[in-house]
Amino acid sequence: MAPEKKLSALRREIDALDLELLELMNRRGELAVKISGLKEESSLEVYDPGREREIENKIVSRNKGPLSSRDVLSVFREIISGCRSLQHDIRVSYLGPEGSFSNQAAFRRFGGSSELFPARSFEEVFEDIQKKRADFGIVPVENSVEGSVGNVLDMLLTWDIKITAECYERVNHSLLSSSGDLEDVRTVASHPQALGQCKKWISENLSGAELVETASTAAAAKKASEDPSVAAVAGEFAGSIYGLRIIQSRIEDSLQNTTRFLVLGRQQAPPTGNDKTSIVFSIKDEPGALHRAFFLPFSASGVNLTKIESRPSRGGRWEYVFFVDFTGHSEDPEVRKALEKVEAGCIFLKVLGAYPVAKSD
Repeated sequence: MAPEKKLSALRREIDALDLELLELMNRRGELAVKISGLKEESSLEVYDPGREREIENKIVSRNKGPLSSRDVLSVFREIISGCRSLQHDIRVSYLGPEGSFSNQAAFRRFGGSSELFPARSFEEVFEDIQKKRADFGIVPVENSVEGSVGNVLDMLLTWDIKITAECYERVNHSLLSSSGDLEDVRTVASHPQALGQCKKWISENLSGAELVETASTAAAAKKASEDPSVAAVAGEFAGSIYGLRIIQSRIEDSLQNTTRFLVLGRQQAPPTGNDKTSIVFSIKDEPGALHRAFFLPFSASGVNLTKIESRPSRGGRWEYVFFVDFTGHSEDPEVRKALEKVEAGCIFLKVLGAYPVAKSD
């Protein structure tokens, strides 16, 4: 068979598969609408991070290629997003501007069928949720290179908001410009942290370029879209929004640069069997208090602590609160028993949320 005829035959096969996929997606949508009615009767949230994590794990475990699991997941996330929108139009607040890594995390978690809108500050994200301008918000809480985001921890302490899910975003910086040609670059713009994280590559490849600091990597991408002599250090997601071309991908000095994001809402997620709980507490300032009130109860209950961090309480000088993550859901019997013992020995204890464990890419 001639190559032209083989090509036509393969294209007809693809056309048939596309129609089959279309029919299957609409059948899935019809089931989503039926599920919506049942959720409404039971007063359940439309967004169920545990169920979505279960679907993703199943898809990855059964993917035989040639498409990568990352590519397959991106398609399924959009299908899930579209089906979710049939149940309820979800609004998500993130720290802007458009094209930021928070925008990227929100897009990957909730998909293009959700309404994603930028906030001017972390406080505005919390306020959007509290005042019901948004169903959910997404904020960075810690970075593998830079550490915890103190402002977010402080707001988790003071606002009546729940952590409903977590997700991880690998921070891959690219050099982006309107032409995509390194020879055109006279200025490199980005957020100070991003410039610092790519210092080695920039010094080796653009030692004569002027470095300009911007409020965010997204702002740098916008600047590069307006001036062909400017290249931005930003994510490819920002580049796609501002119509930029990639000069070089993954120019960061550390390839392990990952940010953990929290999905915030007004209700706590139900147990899934693979969960994490976050709490904050304070204790009396006396010898052995932390050991007696906290470490002993958790050790006796066999609950695994994954993180503990102290922060100034802002209630008085040299007074501290402790932020803790541990495995298990706050509604699990053994966890509930440990929390009751801890609370009995604390001045203050607040459960920030219990939610499905996410995997770092």
